[in-house]
Amino acid sequence: MTPCARLFTFLFTLTLLGGCTSHPVRHLASDASLIKPGVTSREEVLTYLGDPDSRQTISASVERWIYYEENESTAQSMPFVGKFFGSKGYDQIVVTLDGDTVTDCRFSSFDAGEFDWSDDFSWQEPHK
Repeated sequence: MTPCARLFTFLFTLTLLGGCTSHPVRHLASDASLIKPGVTSREEVLTYLGDPDSRQTISASVERWIYYEENESTAQSMPFVGKFFGSKGYDQIVVTLDGDTVTDCRFSSFDAGEFDWSDDFSWQEPHK
């Protein structure tokens, strides 16, 4: 086998192995449907969604848990170079707990270019 063929085989194998890596995937859109305000307990939220990505204390008994995940673009999933590409957007669940019971659960989905329109209008430019 020629040195060029060996190098090509090595790089091809490395690329294939890089595609085998995985990380846990959450599906927040479907997970949000499991949470029922007034019914679901704190322990059930932890079972369904795991530990929150962020916590906010509203009062002595009220707490807000925030779960979010980035929606990766196809280019982001490529080994080695994927980190240089931007995401398609993100999903978020905000769960409000009063004591041990869920009082509110909201799901939101945001597109990466959702607010690009705000930079397209001439009214933003200062008048002389």
